[in-house]
Amino acid sequence: MPLYGGIEAGGTKFVCIIAENPESVIVESRFSTQTPEDTLSKAVAFFQSESEKLKQPLKALGVACFGPVDLIPSSPTYGYITTTPKAGWKNTDIVGHLKSQLNIPVLFDTDVNAAAFGEYTWGAAQGLEDFLYFTIGTGIGGGALVNGKPLHGMVHPEMGHISLPHSWEKDPFAGTCPFHQDCFEGLACGPAIEKRWGIPAPKLPPNHPAWELEAYYIAEAMRTFICTLSPQRIILGGGVMEQKQLFPMIQKKTLQSLNGYIQSTRLIDNIDEYIIAPQLGNRAGVLGAIALAREAY
Repeated sequence: MPLYGGIEAGGTKFVCIIAENPESVIVESRFSTQTPEDTLSKAVAFFQSESEKLKQPLKALGVACFGPVDLIPSSPTYGYITTTPKAGWKNTDIVGHLKSQLNIPVLFDTDVNAAAFGEYTWGAAQGLEDFLYFTIGTGIGGGALVNGKPLHGMVHPEMGHISLPHSWEKDPFAGTCPFHQDCFEGLACGPAIEKRWGIPAPKLPPNHPAWELEAYYIAEAMRTFICTLSPQRIILGGGVMEQKQLFPMIQKKTLQSLNGYIQSTRLIDNIDEYIIAPQLGNRAGVLGAIALAREAY
């Protein structure tokens, strides 16, 4: 059985696995994101030692990375984390370091594009060619597959930074984004919920007014993406979306916001199958990294 390495490189933690597919995860390691030198060294040591124990070299490594990142293969900074606000990680050469230490092909994409690719390969987007995956948690990011391929474009999508209707009368909260203040991420990410209400999101009861407001902001964002990219499905993951009461609220508010303009049975008759949770759960990112690695062959 061929074995692949996968890294979900997050701003808070790294998750490293060796697997062939979701049913054959051989070994996993999780550790906090420290300095680039310390964190990447731990990842390299994990793959080297575990591959040695298994007496089988890895065929390739996939990396699902927080960003922004450089995904243009011809660029001198391809495989770098670029302008991240994460202290110490700006202009970090992820691909170059891992490739030089492990001497195997390294496939690289954003964490959300990789999660989308994982759902396309094994999860809730099987059989679809055009869909969106969002993670709504510490930050907000969106990945897109178009014709079955992750969308990169000029850089890569940054769907968490679109503008949303913001009623200052109903919601006087200014937002948390250091770049745009009250963008989608600034109004609806986990830290924004905590800062607005003074209580961490997981500790808010299901009937708290926070969730009605959260569902409104997410639904307004969904209307924008439905109208611009016309996805066949939208998958919403991340820590905030573990509040399962959000899904019917978002589905209802999205239909209300569209107001009948988009005429599709996917929306009108099957909204509960259109905006859904990831089938791979919180492992979508790291399993997406494995799916990326398999693309090397």
